[in-house]
Amino acid sequence: MAYVTRATTKGGRDGRAVVEDGKLALAMALPKDLGGSGEGHNPEQLFALGWSACFGQAVLLLAKKHGLDGQAAKVTCEVTLDKDATSFALKAHLTLSIPGADKDKLQALIEDAHQICPYSKATRNNIPVTLSVA
Repeated sequence: MAYVTRATTKGGRDGRAVVEDGKLALAMALPKDLGGSGEGHNPEQLFALGWSACFGQAVLLLAKKHGLDGQAAKVTCEVTLDKDATSFALKAHLTLSIPGADKDKLQALIEDAHQICPYSKATRNNIPVTLSVA
């Protein structure tokens, strides 16, 4: 086992979330778009933050193989919460940009990073995920 962490939330989407070491505690709030106050954070924001950081690390590990500067890379993760007639579902869109980089090299890098990123592995075949380069 490489690493374990825990977080506890009381009050769900309108509660308070705290990681076990107490170094991060967040007020949670339903987004205004869903009828909430929007005066806090929501799980989709946290998921997007985590995935973009994790994916960025995968890019850093693989960039040299593709002849690109991983330190200049910017990863954006957009998480959407969709609603159908009976429930909610997630979808995600990852965008990779490196100023001045060749688009074909960027495309190969984003596809490789998507294969090794733990968030990408966890969501593979579970939610729709699209990849793009900018």
